[in-house]
Amino acid sequence: NVWNTTRIAVIEPPSGQVRGWLDLEDILPAPFRTETVGVLNGIAYDAEEDRLFVTGKRWPRLFEIELIPPIDELAD
Repeated sequence: NVWNTTRIAVIEPPSGQVRGWLDLEDILPAPFRTETVGVLNGIAYDAEEDRLFVTGKRWPRLFEIELIPPIDELAD
């Protein structure tokens, strides 16, 4: 993720090229956004089950994210 933001770069491992971005600005519901809750900083990928998890510093929840291909990729 990009430090101190809610953005995550999607990186192609062999080349290191950025292939896309995830914007998770609204993932944490408003009632949980407080001065004591920190930034997005935890990302884990479960390759066996093809699952992506995110959390943040002092966040009260862990989120599982379903990634949907962009529309232009669906047309191929």
